[in-house]
Amino acid sequence: MTLLIRALAPAAFFMLAFSPAVQAEQADSLAYLDQLPELIDRDLFFGDPEISGAQLSPDGQYVTFMRPYEGVRNIWIKEQGQSFDDARPLTADSRPVPGYFWTHDSGYVLYVQDRDGDENFHVWAVDPQGEPDDNGVPAARNLTDGEDVRAQIISVPRSNPDRLVVGINDRDPALHDVYAVSIATGERELLIENVDNVAGWSADLEGNIRLATRQTDAGGTEVMRVADGELGDVLFECSWQETCGPAGFLPDGDRVWFQSNRGEDIDLVGLYILDLESGDTELFERDPEGEVDFGGVILSPATDELLATVYVGDRPRIYPHDENFEADLEFLRENLPEGEIGISSMTADERLALVSLSRDVDPGTVYLFDREQRTVEKFYRSRPEIDPDQMSEMKPIRYTARDGLEIPAYLTIPRGADPENLAVVALIHGGPWARDTWGYRSQVQFLANRGYAVLQPNFRGSAGFGKTFLNAGNNEWGDAMQDDITDGIKHLIEEGIADPDRVCIMGGSYGGYATLAGMVFTPELYACGVNIVGVSNIITLLNSIPPYWGPIREMFIRRVGDPDTEEGRKQLERQSPINHVEQIASPLLVIHGANDPRVRQAEADQIVVAMRESDLPVEYIVAPDEGHGFRGLENRMAMFARTEEFLASHLGGRYQPDMAEDIAVQLAAITVDVDEVELPDLADELAAARTRPLPTVNAEQILDGRLEYVTRLSVQGNELEVPATRTIERTEQDGRTVIEVRSESSSPMGEASDRIVVDGRTLRPIKRRAEQGPATIKVDFDSRQISGEIDAGAQQIPIDIELDAPVFGGETALELVISALPLTQDYRRPLRFAEIGMQQQVRYFNLTVTDRESIDVPAGEFEAWRIELSALDDEGGDQVIWRKADAPYQVLRVQGQLPPQMGGGEFTTELTATD
Repeated sequence: MTLLIRALAPAAFFMLAFSPAVQAEQADSLAYLDQLPELIDRDLFFGDPEISGAQLSPDGQYVTFMRPYEGVRNIWIKEQGQSFDDARPLTADSRPVPGYFWTHDSGYVLYVQDRDGDENFHVWAVDPQGEPDDNGVPAARNLTDGEDVRAQIISVPRSNPDRLVVGINDRDPALHDVYAVSIATGERELLIENVDNVAGWSADLEGNIRLATRQTDAGGTEVMRVADGELGDVLFECSWQETCGPAGFLPDGDRVWFQSNRGEDIDLVGLYILDLESGDTELFERDPEGEVDFGGVILSPATDELLATVYVGDRPRIYPHDENFEADLEFLRENLPEGEIGISSMTADERLALVSLSRDVDPGTVYLFDREQRTVEKFYRSRPEIDPDQMSEMKPIRYTARDGLEIPAYLTIPRGADPENLAVVALIHGGPWARDTWGYRSQVQFLANRGYAVLQPNFRGSAGFGKTFLNAGNNEWGDAMQDDITDGIKHLIEEGIADPDRVCIMGGSYGGYATLAGMVFTPELYACGVNIVGVSNIITLLNSIPPYWGPIREMFIRRVGDPDTEEGRKQLERQSPINHVEQIASPLLVIHGANDPRVRQAEADQIVVAMRESDLPVEYIVAPDEGHGFRGLENRMAMFARTEEFLASHLGGRYQPDMAEDIAVQLAAITVDVDEVELPDLADELAAARTRPLPTVNAEQILDGRLEYVTRLSVQGNELEVPATRTIERTEQDGRTVIEVRSESSSPMGEASDRIVVDGRTLRPIKRRAEQGPATIKVDFDSRQISGEIDAGAQQIPIDIELDAPVFGGETALELVISALPLTQDYRRPLRFAEIGMQQQVRYFNLTVTDRESIDVPAGEFEAWRIELSALDDEGGDQVIWRKADAPYQVLRVQGQLPPQMGGGEFTTELTATD
């Protein structure tokens, strides 16, 4: 029920040594520092708060909250009415707990946790009434255990509070299958095997999967019905330049809250109601002020009825849609100080609620609101040591980019300073399809307290301002998107606010990329840069995204650039800072987590090595137990200590030199000697192909029947013809439809037969038996393993291939797959298939449709797609394949080279007859 969820990963920073003389010179030029409030201990900004994240148990008997336990942020619990001092710990994790929630029956607290920042989150359950173990807390149970898997919570239905519906990518790292898990026993039941490249599942209020969302081959979004675990027809579809998708079920179960901006005349995302039976949509609401996209809903925890809608303009706005809720909101506004109101938790009967109140200068206070008694009392302050009178206002501003586009931004001027000739930090948000919002931000207030004005530009490509603004950022990394940041700094300079000699740029993720882009494309503008888990090479970024982002990879390609085309590659090479390092003119800090799954450490290693080799000032921090951002307290505090010294050395701001001994030790431990950094192996197309989702196929377009082919071989001057007959037949096996392909051929080497069975829907291999002379191959396929044996009479050769991800079968099975692909001009996909024989390996190819042409084969003249298969693994075997362009689809011709172990040479296979 939170009104707005905003996760800012704590940043990591570095310092450069500076002389007292330099510091004194810079401080002299910043006379306004004497007018600022007192220097505030950075622990108050970035240390773990004593109390945060409180939630009421649904039955109202308990309050849970976050507090350090053994020095690490964990979950605590107390009875309603008890003092926080009487609370007891509920978890004892060694890594900060990122989030938790109660089950609807108040029986369990569920929380998510990963390992050292790898983002392979698992769901854990803890019984609040359980007996403490040796750690002083009840034992927690991992409900989604498994190595290298990531769980996604889909539903915890109120009607069956023991049922947890989750997605788990244990079978295919790119795709999440749907499971039902008993929270009490941990028993797991597979509900849906995701073999259709579904990116997201939606359950109704009873926990039944009713909708699936996936990306189209053109990068758009299609929302499909799901019934009894099977995908049905498409209910709604939008292009890659539009936004659409479900936002939750209405109580009647027949309608869905839906968000969309589909249509040429529609810019802002609105809230619709989608009828599941008819597929019709009805607009419910679009931003009443016509400024921003739909932001979210507040639903009743008792009935799931709509209470209010939320929009985030310059500041958040709440629009009640329930009379009682509207009265509550009015009561709270009358009885609480000025600020932004949020409902963070509510009991199941809606009697008690926790209400948060915050402002840009106040991290917030939480109140307990009794809706029946009409009382509201202070519960706790999240950071009581922070004095709002010492904080700085965050003000919305607008400026015009060089092409006339208006850019929304926020500007924070240090309290007590006049907006004249200030040192400035441009703090760039990540995403980039995200946005900065108004409110209390620890980083912003910390920087302002140290004497810096902070600019937060929502450059084009930022989300929430409509599709025109979002799409203006397509393919504009380092170009127009970066110009928007540059123009924001120049605006402050022209207004006299910024000292042009004292500007630093910093940010995380995309903000880290923008930092590097600013340093290489406008080096004259910045005195320093802080790159936090940022991208240095866009091509290696796209080739190393997590496997579970594979189902939406086409969206990245469309919005960022396509590394698989010559034009796209040139664009991305030009936009990648790694290729322009020599233009950097100021010191750079590079910070990364060793386990970052989104932006791999190789992105940081590349830029550090390149700057070192160019004799440019660069320093480096790597936290071995962090990922895409820093959650650990010691890491976080050490890096922010470095931040102060780095900024003070180049911008002349204030600096708190002291730090706790354990923080100093940690800072030394995670500081990297740049001379020891080696250039890593960089992700390429082959790396990406290892786990990308297999392409979607339509097995219905494959016809049963008999096909006859002839293969002409040219080996060392010898010509040979090998006729073959292929029979394709659908049958039932073990309760499912399968397709069996039987091939018979005759050659001077003897008779040969090959029988392969594939799944009737996905075309993924199940088993194979092949005979050639005295040799017999028997193989069984699983999603992560291929096993079997080659029986050569006197010799038995085991087959045992471990798979990174599911594969297609090779040879005739691969031709079956090609017959079932939705081919169009310029269609491109990577393919994985198993090559069974003496090599026993998985092969990786790029499949590209290059043309449509008429060809003659012995079976007749046909219109065909010309397909190139190009090996990615340097193992050879490139082929050109012609597939019939119109149904029924069949492979008409294949040309290629024989492998060296078969004497090399060329071959051509052609269709001679069909039956």
